[in-house]
Amino acid sequence: MDDATTCGTAACPGQCGGTRRPEHLKRALALEYATVGWNVVEGVVAVVAALAAGSVALLGFGIDSFVECVSGGVMIWRLRAEQAGASEQKLERTEHTARKGVAAALALLACYVVIDAVGTLWKREHPRPSAVGVTLTALSLGVMWWLAREKRRVAAAIGSRAMEADAFQTTACWWLSLATLVGMALNGALGWWWADPVAGLVVAVLVASEARDAWRGDDCC
Repeated sequence: MDDATTCGTAACPGQCGGTRRPEHLKRALALEYATVGWNVVEGVVAVVAALAAGSVALLGFGIDSFVECVSGGVMIWRLRAEQAGASEQKLERTEHTARKGVAAALALLACYVVIDAVGTLWKREHPRPSAVGVTLTALSLGVMWWLAREKRRVAAAIGSRAMEADAFQTTACWWLSLATLVGMALNGALGWWWADPVAGLVVAVLVASEARDAWRGDDCC
């Protein structure tokens, strides 16, 4: 029977995966490296395009990509430490502290996007259409969907709540991509200038939800 079927995600890391656990850990690390690499490129392109177009939604989306890099870095450290034989208690304590830091960064980002979006609506500033932003967020939908699916599979195989939470965070990024894309598309296609800052507010809500879930994240066992 497959390890993912016999284990589930409720157990502690180290108790699941059986003889294939080293293989699953390598897969998990590869996914996290891919996540960080993609988010670095995504963040740089999104922020540059957002500043050029004056897009609140795209700017929030881009900055969130860098926060996701920090979260991915935490998971990389977590997985490499387990490969090196670090004690489970040490791993969980450090991961808990790191997740609190990521949650705080996400909360600050949500506040920034809300202030920026409200200011744009109040001043009736019209962001310019961004073909680069639309292309980037459309591509991100496919990348985030694939990463989230693969992370859930690995999380089940190794019984890692942290990996499961990271998969959820990647799913939240998918929703961020969708909200940003819709706002920019409406602005570009129909001239609904307000759709972009409204999408920014949706992005802020999703980011705030990420922050809450990261802050409340249960420690394993």
